[in-house]
Amino acid sequence: MWQNIILMADNSSFKAIEAIVERADSGEILFPDDFTACGTPDAVRTGLSRLCRNGKLSRFAKGIYYVPMYDKWDGALREPSLDVIAQRIAERDNARIIPTGIYALNRLGLSTQVPTNIVYITDGSARQVKFGTGKSITFRHSNELGNFAYHSKVMQLVVMAMREMGEDAISEEQVVKIKNIITDSVSEDEFNHDIVLTPIWVRRILQR
Repeated sequence: MWQNIILMADNSSFKAIEAIVERADSGEILFPDDFTACGTPDAVRTGLSRLCRNGKLSRFAKGIYYVPMYDKWDGALREPSLDVIAQRIAERDNARIIPTGIYALNRLGLSTQVPTNIVYITDGSARQVKFGTGKSITFRHSNELGNFAYHSKVMQLVVMAMREMGEDAISEEQVVKIKNIITDSVSEDEFNHDIVLTPIWVRRILQR
């Protein structure tokens, strides 16, 4: 009798987990915490593994899942972008993040290089999410709260990209591209607010 009761409880948990997944959009990122109302941690873990086995869910990394999405042309399974995954982790943790380094350059179209270790600074907890072979998303805690005070995310990216290039290594061609990006994407009010937050050398280059 007890075995039947346990089986019914497990089945009920699985159906609740399955219902949440079926309501989610293709590519949506899900965490075990999204299923806390469905049962015990063990029941949730078992249910998520079962859904991965039957193809209704895909596992990106430990504790990170997504609803499968397929390319409309060749039908191949597509993973969500790393930035979508990072933003979803930040949302879950109630933290703010900013891309840095080579990835900031890539996001602005200033580099075609995509690093295997994507690095963000955050006002939340430091952590690293490993996936694939030698790949990761790294969150580095920053106490420089001014980094998170920008009104424009493009201006945040510009500052991180220019820091990556270095004051003495930025070419005039790159400066022109950066200024064009700002002109196209940042309002005058945003620029006037954000420019005073930038490092002095960045401000000097952008205002000349």
